[in-house]
Amino acid sequence: MTTAWVVNPVGPLRGDVAVRGSKNAVTKHLVASMLGNSPSTISNCPDIGDVDITISMLEALGCEVDRNDTTVTVNPGTLHSSRVPIRFSGMNRIPILMLGPLLHSVGEAFVPLVGGDDIGSRPIDFHTDALKKMGAEINITEEGLEAKASNLRGAHIELPYPSVGATESVLMTAVLAQGRTVLDGAATEPEVIELALFLQRMGARIEMRPNRRYIIDGVDELSGASHHLKGDRIEAFSYLTAGLITGGEVRVQGCSQDRLVTAISTLSRMGARFEITDSSVSAWADKLEPAAVETDTHPGFMTDWQSPMVALFTQCEGLSVMYETVYENRFTYVPALNKMGAQIETYNTALGSIDQRFVGSSTPCSVIVRGGAPLQGTDVVVPDIRGGFAYVLAAASAEGTTTITGTHHLDRGYNRPIENFTELGLDIKRIEVPKPPEAD
Repeated sequence: MTTAWVVNPVGPLRGDVAVRGSKNAVTKHLVASMLGNSPSTISNCPDIGDVDITISMLEALGCEVDRNDTTVTVNPGTLHSSRVPIRFSGMNRIPILMLGPLLHSVGEAFVPLVGGDDIGSRPIDFHTDALKKMGAEINITEEGLEAKASNLRGAHIELPYPSVGATESVLMTAVLAQGRTVLDGAATEPEVIELALFLQRMGARIEMRPNRRYIIDGVDELSGASHHLKGDRIEAFSYLTAGLITGGEVRVQGCSQDRLVTAISTLSRMGARFEITDSSVSAWADKLEPAAVETDTHPGFMTDWQSPMVALFTQCEGLSVMYETVYENRFTYVPALNKMGAQIETYNTALGSIDQRFVGSSTPCSVIVRGGAPLQGTDVVVPDIRGGFAYVLAAASAEGTTTITGTHHLDRGYNRPIENFTELGLDIKRIEVPKPPEAD
């Protein structure tokens, strides 16, 4: 048996949703806590599967971890193992970020193969090439990565693409390396800046320069620190979209306006109206117009906002275009939306202004959505976290019941989603169903 969600549409969704700290930040802060010589405390943590997985990895390495509701305290002083157990293989992409901290702590490391959503290539060579430049010896095996280093040193590193994970990996390695590291072509997403500020709070010497450059001067040691995580901008956008797609109004609390600038401007061009305060953002619309949107690195339209936006396009009269430039396999959810009655066509050509990164790829990078077609409830299987949320949005605006399986993806990435949707008035519940053969 496995868990499924059953959704019965009820009309406009209205109410408040309080978002917690970002999924894309909390796990990185927990890993950074390994670098201190005393405990670190992270508060406003979301109740998601990725936090559970990361805590289990830290405990397997010997760290003492205390979790109390929304607060997690990590004591790295008891860390004694250099190996992340193989049982964590494929669960998420956090193990590779532990390489630098483990090399600083014990001089060697093993991390299993990374996992996470199947949304296209996310090469580990960005990570490994940077670590090699800093003095690490790395061997890639069928099970994972083995690394050794007696003395990590600063280096000039230029990333081929502003990868969030690779930027975070370099930052967490460079802060205790000998000498200066200059990182060019780095990511500047809010979650990356938040991590850099946390490391600075621990005693790191990090400068942020224009043109995607970080300068890090290594220090001898870092101390533990405390941090209250900023609100999750992906969740905030997703719930704002839940109100718009059903003709209702949702107010999101806990995520500041500055983390949603591009989302707000994009929805405004479509006809959405907003009420914005220091603590909340709410959105509604009498009618939404179609739009052409392309994803990009920060401060562009976030790739994780893409699938909720495509779901919203299905309810906008006229033709809308979405062009994905960050990940090459992010439209795996489209067939299920078409099964529900959406009219979405996929293309391998770049329907936007940004240079195509996936030349020769067999997966589509663009979609055209003919909005206004009524959606019908049906049975769908979640392919990844963000695509799964798009299914819930489509189900909330459809006619009839939708049964969604593979919802462990949603539990891994969203803080108590069933409870939040219930508060907004949606008829949604968990049930047990037979496990489909393709999920074995």
